[in-house]
Amino acid sequence: MCYLLKLLTISIGGHMKKDQHPSIAKHFENLTDPRRANKRHKLIDIITIAICAVICNADSFTHICEFGQAKHDWFKKFLDLAHGIPSVDTFERVFARIDPKEFKACFIQWIQAISHLTKGEVVAVDGKTLRRSHDQSRGKSAIHMVSAWACANGLVLGQTKTDEKSNEITAIPELLKMLEIKGCIVTIDAMGCQKQICETIIEKGADYIFSLKANQGNLHEDVKLYFQNQRENAFTDVAFDYHETTDAEHGKIEIRKYWTLSNIDWLQGKENWKNLTTICMVNRERQFANKTENETSYYIGSVENNAKTFAHAIRSHWRVENSLHWVLDVSFREDDSRIRKDHAPDNFAVLRHIALNMIKKENSVKKSIKAKRLRAGWDHDYLLKILNA
Repeated sequence: MCYLLKLLTISIGGHMKKDQHPSIAKHFENLTDPRRANKRHKLIDIITIAICAVICNADSFTHICEFGQAKHDWFKKFLDLAHGIPSVDTFERVFARIDPKEFKACFIQWIQAISHLTKGEVVAVDGKTLRRSHDQSRGKSAIHMVSAWACANGLVLGQTKTDEKSNEITAIPELLKMLEIKGCIVTIDAMGCQKQICETIIEKGADYIFSLKANQGNLHEDVKLYFQNQRENAFTDVAFDYHETTDAEHGKIEIRKYWTLSNIDWLQGKENWKNLTTICMVNRERQFANKTENETSYYIGSVENNAKTFAHAIRSHWRVENSLHWVLDVSFREDDSRIRKDHAPDNFAVLRHIALNMIKKENSVKKSIKAKRLRAGWDHDYLLKILNA
């Protein structure tokens, strides 16, 4: 008889191998049950069914319930289910009432147990709006989630919710404080280029690279003018590092040029940015069939004067759009979700992240995320592989 190794506290044959990671059940067992009475179903059973269903292409609580009913005999092998599969109302009610901060904390504990970040690994922090999570009748705006993405191993490390885009400034430090990011390089776009955020990153033993735009006023203008002057003078009177890359695909050639400088004692207000050591300029030249486009952007960071390091971190950050946000939209249909009641949208976002992490860690099948989700729903053995990856 096969048991789910990761979701339950037992494993195949009742034994856990030494090299296997702790189960999800271990990290979610202390989650507060929001129900005060009528507990016909165990909370961990509800969470287990929900995670399996979302892995297998369920995008709503109705789908989760239907999945559970279709797989009742299979779930019965390792869950109690004395009262059968929970109803749609039960799934909706429980996930609407679970404390999202507590649910996220359990998720972060689990992901830290199964992932290992190496020194210098890029952790991209970026936000995404769940577009249909708004409820005009209740005056509820769309949920905006800020996620931390480990670029090398392609895992969501954690997430937190903001009510408005501007609130990323307060949400990002809250998220970073929950993560183990020592030795990593945290990248954030211009919205998160804030003194408090860089202090939080340094206090966590990590480094930062921030995109710099006009929202930082004089800092952006000073860095921009300095680089422009040095470029006009061919950098003849300053120590700098340089790196260049060229990509060609789909009839387009993109040349990226990176310059980094660390002799920045002249920079006004430098002392207000914790461990600020290096500034960077990036010029992107895109050549099409009939035209050429140029774009220049600027960055600040606490890492050494190494243009290649900056290039890797900057390119890695923007891959989060394709590796996380695009996947959530296309494969998980996150932007189409109409889950809106209470904490349900926030908690369902965590379910998607759990499912995405598990699917990405399973590498025996070289298929798209969507194809893996479908196959897991059809093939119990493959679902077990995902749960044990």
